[in-house]
Amino acid sequence: MSTLQFLGAAGTVTGSKFLVTSGSSQVLVDCGLYQGLKELRERNWSELPIDPASLDAVVLTHAHVDHCGFVPRLTSKGFDGPVYATPRTVQLAGIVLPDSGHLFEEEAAYANRKGYSRHDPALPLFTREDATAALRQLCPLDFGVDLEVAPGISARLSRAGHILGAASVHLALADSQRGVVVSGDLGRDSHPFLRAPESPPSGDHLLIESTYGDRRHDDHDPRIELAAVITETVSRGGSIFVPAFAVDRTEVIIHHLAVLKAERAIPRDLPIYVDSPMALGALDVYRQAIAEGDADIRPDMRGTDLFELAGLHEVRDVEGSKALNHPDRPCVVISAAGMASGGRIVHHLAGALPDRRNTVILVGYQAAGTRGRQLLDGATELKMMGRYVPVRAHIVDLPQFSVHADSRELLEWARRAPDEPHVAYVVHGEPSASATLAGSLRQALGWAAVVPRLGERVRLD
Repeated sequence: MSTLQFLGAAGTVTGSKFLVTSGSSQVLVDCGLYQGLKELRERNWSELPIDPASLDAVVLTHAHVDHCGFVPRLTSKGFDGPVYATPRTVQLAGIVLPDSGHLFEEEAAYANRKGYSRHDPALPLFTREDATAALRQLCPLDFGVDLEVAPGISARLSRAGHILGAASVHLALADSQRGVVVSGDLGRDSHPFLRAPESPPSGDHLLIESTYGDRRHDDHDPRIELAAVITETVSRGGSIFVPAFAVDRTEVIIHHLAVLKAERAIPRDLPIYVDSPMALGALDVYRQAIAEGDADIRPDMRGTDLFELAGLHEVRDVEGSKALNHPDRPCVVISAAGMASGGRIVHHLAGALPDRRNTVILVGYQAAGTRGRQLLDGATELKMMGRYVPVRAHIVDLPQFSVHADSRELLEWARRAPDEPHVAYVVHGEPSASATLAGSLRQALGWAAVVPRLGERVRLD
């Protein structure tokens, strides 16, 4: 009997983990961290309901931490098999995972110095050394190649268009003609330099993400509003702080700022700081992919310098980062993490939020329980590093910069499936978003659509 079990991203956006069992073989699709609410983050410390050593393989959809960030924890608990992903995902994970381990170590050390952790001592979820060791198990798998990743289970990856190297996963099972399709995070046709998602392959069971399953994106040019916000903030002597995901969102924002400066829509002498070693490493990978004409890059964008930005400062050292907590002149600071859940942006916000001249721009999805979500919901105080900080800065939401498919785009992607699946499982969304998308799949396509529970197991035969 073949089964599918939902070990994460069920009833919430993060923590993506889906276990496929066929015969004696076990393959985990995605191995992500939970983010957001404390009760979700605590799941990262919980033991999985399976022995990691019993897994044959892991297949990753892409290099965001909510899809790959649990790999070092899994390997440190005994998993020693291969972790398959596209070559660019392998390359980006080589940056993201060690940097995440370093951040966990820094946060634990800071909590111990300041004494605000309820654990004594505070420990990192995993270390940089754990992450570096885990990288040895990553194995590149090109798009469109069939590979037996475990006895009786073959994997094929197709382009998902979300970030560089992002994939949807098709698992063909020996006892099923069509198998399981996992969408991963789906991108948009309007991405400024990545190709659009490919149509889903045939699959008896389709797992589809629902991050924006209950809303539509504003299709107006985001640069117009971005330019207006920057100009207004600079005019009152303030700075602009942008929490941005290190992989892709930072690159998208830099590209748009480069266009605005070239068009003189914002001051050409305005300093732009990218303060995230992880983001700067990812930026180098994107530059390489564009220069090499990577198949993920739109043909009209290959070979060009999309990130040629006057006044761009790449901040890698700690002292340079500390100086941005209280800038001495108006500037733009782009720093990770995208939901202000950790990293250098937390220190910047602690300095920036009390000042009414400043602006914080939110440019991506903000999961429940994150500081970004609290700002989006109108928080007047924000707790960070053990103390409360007043929120007086302007908070601006620009969801047009999202690289997640919205409800219409998700439905259209599903509509392009060559065959109707037996069941569509709606995952990777907050309850209202998943329920709305499931309803749309039923009404528009006539499909059987289910929002699975965490830990639920279903038969695939």
